[in-house]
Amino acid sequence: MDSKTGGQSSSDLQRQAASAIARKKVLAAYAKSAQKAAHEKSASALKNEPVTPKINSESWKKYHSAWQDYYQKYYSEYYSNAARNYIAKERLKDAREKAEEEEILNSITKSSAKLNKKSGLSLGTTEVNQEWSADQNSDSIRQNLRRHIRKKATDSAKKTRRHRRLIPIIAGVAVVLIILFLQYNRLIFAPIMAYVSPGNAPASEIEAIDPTITQTVSAEPRLIIPKLNIDVPVHFGIQLSEIMSAMNNGVAHYRIAGASAYPGEIGNLVITGHSAGDVYSSNPYKYIFSGLERLNDGDLIYVNYNSTRYTYRVIKKQVVEPTNVASLVVDTDKPLLTLVTCTPLGTSRYRLLVTAEQISPSYEGADESENLPTVDQNQEELLPANEPSFFEGIWNWLTGN
Repeated sequence: MDSKTGGQSSSDLQRQAASAIARKKVLAAYAKSAQKAAHEKSASALKNEPVTPKINSESWKKYHSAWQDYYQKYYSEYYSNAARNYIAKERLKDAREKAEEEEILNSITKSSAKLNKKSGLSLGTTEVNQEWSADQNSDSIRQNLRRHIRKKATDSAKKTRRHRRLIPIIAGVAVVLIILFLQYNRLIFAPIMAYVSPGNAPASEIEAIDPTITQTVSAEPRLIIPKLNIDVPVHFGIQLSEIMSAMNNGVAHYRIAGASAYPGEIGNLVITGHSAGDVYSSNPYKYIFSGLERLNDGDLIYVNYNSTRYTYRVIKKQVVEPTNVASLVVDTDKPLLTLVTCTPLGTSRYRLLVTAEQISPSYEGADESENLPTVDQNQEELLPANEPSFFEGIWNWLTGN
């Protein structure tokens, strides 16, 4: 206490203020610790409390549907974008190919222009720049040219393989056509030769013969048909086995029992010749009788024999089977002439018989023909035929006929 005033001294006041401050600090620290302890207690209580969520089935369905819609929209958009990207890439690829083709054409044009310029002309500044840019693109041009050449080579190889497949077919067709020509060429050429003069003598000389006058001619036997311009040698008095070889050198006298007359004798004089042969055959008389079917009644035929010319007039024509040899045997009191050849033209299917009677010289008191032995009826006899065809010749060679 202050002795002068009777109140508290300054030191007492200081001690009181210090104690008040200390008391406040203690109370604040205590309150803070109490609040912290209460907070920790409430947090631990919440932590230890079990979590039991309550989910509604209707809410779960909505949640699941929402996710499904999301994924569907996502994948739909994904695939549509992928398709658009693919189409864009293909278009870009086509555009690049077209650009490469144009670039190849431009490079070829530039190269040709470059060669022309190097031939003697000086290059200007613009031309030098063009060549420089062309050199820069030379690598890409070479690659494009390689691709272009490779593609051309591939296409050419494919075409070659296709053509090679056709070679066996073409070869087979060619072989078949050659065989058909070898076998059936006479069907084409025989009708043509029927309207071409087979003889060597001019027709005017043959037609100038007067049939009413008996003329003395050369001793060489010949058959003359003015209408067909035929003047051909005749081989008389030969054996049946020599008929085919005789027809290779003209026409042949065919003699059988009942038809064995010579010119001027009472009976049937039979002369046979070819009407067709293969075009490659060396026989000059293979078409000699090809026009025989053009003869009509009244046409004249001449036979030179023993230096005498005998004149005959056509009286009939007939077609018989090759085995009908008996059709040549006729009962007659006149000298007759029968010409025999194959028909239709180009085949040996039937035989054409052209019969004529002698009108000059007079046959009064003429001798009758010699009676030959009758042919064996058990042996089939055929009238003379054309030369064998291609396959017939092969068959005859194989069988030795």
